[in-house]
Amino acid sequence: MQVKELVALYEQDGWVGAWVDRLRVSAGQCVHLKGVVGSLAAVLAAAIYKHTATTQLFILHDKEEAAYFYSDLQYLLGPDNVLLYPVSHNPPYSSDITDNADQLMRAEVLHCLHHPEPQAPLVVTYPEALPAKVVHQEVLAKNTWTLHVGEELITSVVASRLLEQSFEKTDFVYEAGQFSIRGGVIDIFSYAYQLPFRLALWGQEIESIRTFDPTSQHSLEAVVQATVLPNLQAQTTPLAHQSLLDYLCPDTLVWIKDQELVLTAIEKRYAQATKVFQEKTADALPLPASRWETPASWTQSLQRLTTIEFGKRFYAIPHEVITYEASAQPTFNQNFALLAENLRENQARGWDNIITAESAGQFDRLRSLLAALDDTVHFKALFLGLHQGFIDHQMGIACYTDHQLFGRYYRSKSPKRYSKTKAITLRELHTLQPGDYVVHIDYGIGRFAGLSKVAINDKQQEVVRLLYKDDDLVYIGLQSLHKISKYTGREGVVPTITKLGSSAWDQKKKKVKTKIKDIAKELIQLYGKRKQTPGFPFSSDSFLQAELESSFIYEDTPDQVVATGAVKKDMEAPYPMDRLICGDVGFGKTEIAIRAAFKAINDNKQVAVLVPTTILALQHYNSFRTRLANFDVNIAYINRFKIAQEIKETLEATAAGKVQILIGTHRILSTTVQFHDLGLLIIDEEQKFGVKAKEYLKQLRVNVDVLTLTATPIPRTLHFSLMGARDLSIITTPPPNRQPVATSIHAFDPTLIKDAIDYEIQRGGQVFFVHNRVGDIEEVANMIHKLVPDCRIGVAHGQMQGIRLEQCMLRFMQGEYDVLVATSIIESGLDIPNTNTIFINNSHLFGLSDLHQMRGRVGRSNRKAFCYLLAPPTSTLTAEARRRLSALEELSDLGDGFKVAMRDLDIRGAGDLLGAEQSGFITDIGFDTYCKILDDAVKELKEGEFKELFAEELQEKANAPVVLDCTLETDLEVLIPETYVSNVAERMNLYVRLDRLQDEAGLEAFQQELQDRFGSLPPPVKTLLQLVKLRWLSQKLGLSKLKLKNGAMRCYFSATAYAHQESVLERVFVYVQQHPRRCRMQEVKAQLLLIIDSVTCIEQASTILKVL
Repeated sequence: MQVKELVALYEQDGWVGAWVDRLRVSAGQCVHLKGVVGSLAAVLAAAIYKHTATTQLFILHDKEEAAYFYSDLQYLLGPDNVLLYPVSHNPPYSSDITDNADQLMRAEVLHCLHHPEPQAPLVVTYPEALPAKVVHQEVLAKNTWTLHVGEELITSVVASRLLEQSFEKTDFVYEAGQFSIRGGVIDIFSYAYQLPFRLALWGQEIESIRTFDPTSQHSLEAVVQATVLPNLQAQTTPLAHQSLLDYLCPDTLVWIKDQELVLTAIEKRYAQATKVFQEKTADALPLPASRWETPASWTQSLQRLTTIEFGKRFYAIPHEVITYEASAQPTFNQNFALLAENLRENQARGWDNIITAESAGQFDRLRSLLAALDDTVHFKALFLGLHQGFIDHQMGIACYTDHQLFGRYYRSKSPKRYSKTKAITLRELHTLQPGDYVVHIDYGIGRFAGLSKVAINDKQQEVVRLLYKDDDLVYIGLQSLHKISKYTGREGVVPTITKLGSSAWDQKKKKVKTKIKDIAKELIQLYGKRKQTPGFPFSSDSFLQAELESSFIYEDTPDQVVATGAVKKDMEAPYPMDRLICGDVGFGKTEIAIRAAFKAINDNKQVAVLVPTTILALQHYNSFRTRLANFDVNIAYINRFKIAQEIKETLEATAAGKVQILIGTHRILSTTVQFHDLGLLIIDEEQKFGVKAKEYLKQLRVNVDVLTLTATPIPRTLHFSLMGARDLSIITTPPPNRQPVATSIHAFDPTLIKDAIDYEIQRGGQVFFVHNRVGDIEEVANMIHKLVPDCRIGVAHGQMQGIRLEQCMLRFMQGEYDVLVATSIIESGLDIPNTNTIFINNSHLFGLSDLHQMRGRVGRSNRKAFCYLLAPPTSTLTAEARRRLSALEELSDLGDGFKVAMRDLDIRGAGDLLGAEQSGFITDIGFDTYCKILDDAVKELKEGEFKELFAEELQEKANAPVVLDCTLETDLEVLIPETYVSNVAERMNLYVRLDRLQDEAGLEAFQQELQDRFGSLPPPVKTLLQLVKLRWLSQKLGLSKLKLKNGAMRCYFSATAYAHQESVLERVFVYVQQHPRRCRMQEVKAQLLLIIDSVTCIEQASTILKVL
C-alpha cells in the first residue's frame, strides 16, 4: 500500500467531504473535534489539505509532541510545505541570538506565510513558541529581495547590500546569515530557506542558481530564483511587530490541542517581559505589549479564524461539536498470539488491517511470526513512520505501527539543523593546521609548517613544508602527500620530533615491526590450529529463534545484521568459533550474545558467560532473564554476594545439565565448576582478566565455540590488517531509534543541579554525578542532599573496599538510590537503563574518550537523556580543553563525527587487542604509521611462514596486478592558485583528498565539486588532475619514479616489477626498438631506467604509458 492511497481513502470519504464543506463557511467559528486519537488527527488534516489546499496552523502540547506531529505530516504529504515553528530562545529584550537554526526556521515560516504561493504551508508549533510577536509584514516585504537566473548583477553591489543587512562575509558558508564570494561563485545563506543558495555568474549575468548542503558544500538542485532575507530579529533599530496570527489569511484552519496551555504560556512570558521592562527603565525600551502577546490580544486575533480544538481538553465555547468514532491502538506487550487474534477479529468485521513500518525487514518478520500462528491473518504493509496507531471505527480501518507492536522507541523526523560550530568542529578534526604534528613514513615525526610556493624552471608549484628537529625543513611535493598523516597518539602526549639524517626513525619502525610480527604470529597459529580441530556444528535457525529476534525492542542496524549472520555461520561451521564483537556502549553487542546463547540452547548445549566484575554478572543476568522471559530457559549466576549453599546448588544443577546459561566472574573458570555439555563460552571485556585466566581461555578456545565482546572500539584499519588472524565483527552504527544525549556545558550552578535532579526523579529516573576527587566527594554528596533533601544518595569510588563498592553499585542498580555520586569508575560497562541524567564535574580535566564513555552511561532506554558538563567559565580554560568540550557538545549524535574525535579510543582498542605495550609503540610512531606496519607484518607472515594456511588468498592476490608507490616529479605548473581557492586550510584539504583518490569515478566527482564550489577550472588545476591519472598509469606499470622535466620523461622500473611484470618489460623493449632516436635504456642502482625525449606535456606522457 502507498502513503497516498491512505490519504486518498480519507480524502474521498463522504463524511470528510461534508465536514470540509462546513468548515469553508465557518470563518471565525470554533469546532470541538472529539474522539480523534494517535496519528489520526494528522491523517485527517492531510485529507483536508488535499481538499482545500489552504494554510493550516497546528498548536500541540509541547515541543516533543509538535516534533511527532510534524513528522507525521511530512510522511503523509512530503517535506515541501510542512514547516516547524520553534521557540525563540532569546530572553526578553535581549538581541543575543542563542540558536541560529531556530531563528532560521522561524523566519522561513514568516516568509512562507507572507508568500503562500505555489503551495500554502502547514505550520506545526507549540505554546512556548507563540508569545513573542514577529516583525511586521511590511518590514519583511521591504527587507526581502529576489535574484533570478538571467539577471545581471555587480558582485561588489551585492556584497555591500548583504553587509548592510548584517550578513557576515566568510570563506565558506555554514549557517544562515553568512555569504561568500569566490571568483564567479556567490554563496548566500538567507533566512528565507532551509538551505543556502549558490549563484554561478557568467560575466555579470546569473547563469544558474542552486541550493547546496552546508556540511559537504556540494550543490543539491537547480532553482530559478533565490530569495534573500536577513535576520530581522537581530536588527538593532526598533522595528514594527505584530502577532503571528496576523500573517494568516482568513481561510486558515487553526488546530489547537489545549487552548488553556497556550494562554498560560503567553501570560507567563508577558509577565517576564514586564518585569525586565520595569527593571531597565533607563534603557528606553519598547512597551512589552508591542513585542509580546497578552492573553487578550491572542484571543482577539484568533476570533477571525476557524479554530478546531482536538484532544482531551477543550476551552472555547464551540459552534459545533463533532464526535469521531475511533480508539487507540491496543497494547499487545509483544504477545503476537494476541495480535493475530485481534487482526482476525478485524477481518471478520470486514475492516482493513494496515501495519506501518519504515523498513521491509520489519514486515518480513511480522509476516513470518503471524504465519506460524495463523496463516489466515493478513495485513496491508504501509511504508510509513507514523507516531501512533489508531482504530477508525467509522472507516473500518485498523492502522497499527510496528514500533508500538514491538515496544520500541520511535524517533521523529526533525528538520536538519546546520550550525557553524558543528561544521567547523568537524573540519578542525579533519584538516591540518600549521603547528600540528605529522608523520612522514620515510622521515618520521615533524610539524606541519603550511604551504609554500617554489619555482621550478620558472613554473610555479605548491609544496608542503615540514619542520624537523633543529629547524630542518623538508619540502614535500603534492604527489607524495599520501606519505604524510596527521599524528595521533594518546591524548595529551607530545611526540618526540625526529632528527633528519639519523637512523633513529628506521630503528623505531624495525623494532615495532618485530614486536607486531610476534603477536600476529601467535594469533595466526591459534587461528590455524582452530580451523583444523573438529567442533560441534550447530543446526540452522528454528522458529523459536525467529520469535526471539523479532521481539528485540530496537530495529537491527546493518552492522548488527552482519555480525549476527557471521556468528551463526561460525556456530554452524564444523570447527570451533572464536569471534570478537566490538562496538560502542549500547550498540547492541549483548543482544547478539543472547541470540547466540539461545541458538546453543536450542541444540541442548550449555552456555557460560564470563564477566570481569560482580556488578556485570548481575547486569547480564538481568539482561538475559528479561530477553528470554517468554522462553523456557533456566539461567543462573554466581558471585560473591551469594551464600555458599546457593552457589553449591547452582553448580550441582549446572553439572547435571539443569542450568542452561551460567553467568559469573573468573570463578566459573575454576576446576570446581563442571558443565554437563558446554557448547558456547561468551566473554565480556576479556582485556580486563588476568594473565592466568587468559591462558586458560586460550586452551578452551581450541575446542569450544567462543564469542568475545568488547566496548573498546577497534578501528576498521586494524580490522582489515588482522583478517585471517582474528575473526572480528565491528558494530559502528547506533540503533536507529536511539535518541542522541542532549549535551550542554555549564558553570557549576546549584539551581541547575537541583532542577535537573528534581526533573529526573519526578519522571521516575536516576542520576549519575561524576566527581573525580575522592578527597571531597562526601562534601559534594552533602551539597546535593541540601539541594534536594528528599533524594536518596549513594557514594562510590575506587578507594572503597571492593565488597562495599559493589554493594553500593548494586543498590543503585536496584533503584534504592536516586543519585549516585561517583568517580570515573562508572565509565566501564555499567548499564542502568533507568539512569538518564549525568553530571560530569570539572569536565575540562577529562580526555575526550573518557567523557564519551561516561556520557554513554545514559540514554540507553527510549527516554530523552541529558549530560551536563560542569566546567569553569570557558574564558579560563585552555584552548585544548575548550575544543574538547565543544566537540562533545556539538557531536552529541552517536556516529561518524565522533569517530574522527575518538582516535584516543582507537589506540586503546589496539592496546586491548594486541597487548598493552602496543599503545606505547603507537605513541612513538603515530597511529597511521602503526597500522601500515601492522599491515606489512601480517602480509609478510601470510606470504612466508603460513603460506599453506592462506594458499587460497595468496592465489587470488597472485593474479592481481602489483601496485607500488610511485613518486612523480615535474617542472610543469601544478597547483591550485590562491585566486581560485584563497583559504589555505581548504587548499591543503583539497590537495590531501586529491592525493588519496583511487579511481576515475572519484576523480570525476572531485572535478565536478571544484567546478561547483569555485567555478571553472584554471589551467594549473587541470594539469594537477591530469598528473593524478599519470601517477595511476605509472603505478600499473610498476614504476617506482617518473620524472617529467626539461622536455623529457624518465621512467624508473622497480626491482619488484621485474619479477611480476615480464610482459610489460617485453613491450618496453619493443617500444625502444621502434623509436631508437628518442628512447634509450640504462641501469641505475639495480633499477632499469627508460629515457624518452621530446615529451613536453602530460597528454604525450599518458599516451606513451598507455602504449606500454
